[in-house]
Amino acid sequence: MESTNMQTEIDKALATLKQGGIILYPTDTIWGIGCDATNTDAIAKIFKLKKRIDSKALISLVANEQQLKLITENIPVLDITSSPTTIVYPNVKKLGQNLLAENGSAAIRIVQDTFCQKLILSFGKAIVSTSANISGEMAPKQFSEISKEIKNNVDYIVNLRQNELMSTPSSILIINEDTRITKIR
Repeated sequence: MESTNMQTEIDKALATLKQGGIILYPTDTIWGIGCDATNTDAIAKIFKLKKRIDSKALISLVANEQQLKLITENIPVLDITSSPTTIVYPNVKKLGQNLLAENGSAAIRIVQDTFCQKLILSFGKAIVSTSANISGEMAPKQFSEISKEIKNNVDYIVNLRQNELMSTPSSILIINEDTRITKIR
């Protein structure tokens, strides 16, 4: 039953992403607001919905290392499978310009969640993942804590894991220009 339901939800979320829409979905960390990470108009809608200044970066999710290699060539050897880890990579390509910092870097995570992996693989490119809250407010720990303002202004809400208590946000590492790695969260 769950796998049939998951495929239905993947299909509906996929259709929304392909049309430039915004989805509300469970990730490997928390509930996220997402869109096509290459669609600058969709990304701008998320910034507006979150009331977030567009110089504050959003995270993108990829399904595996092969997808990551299409975006950046600078991939360090790290264990990022034991806990969700987002890495700020330098010299990123093939993402929306409004996802990149002034120096061309972007935050990307190889997602560990089955739904997200299948959705991203079906989509064929990265999707945005930012916490499902207005900027400055606490990130919701479960679906019921997400504000009506968020729920009413996305194009599709994934109907999976809505009663589950979600974990905390991912760790964030940054690859410095001299290739040193620094933990920022």
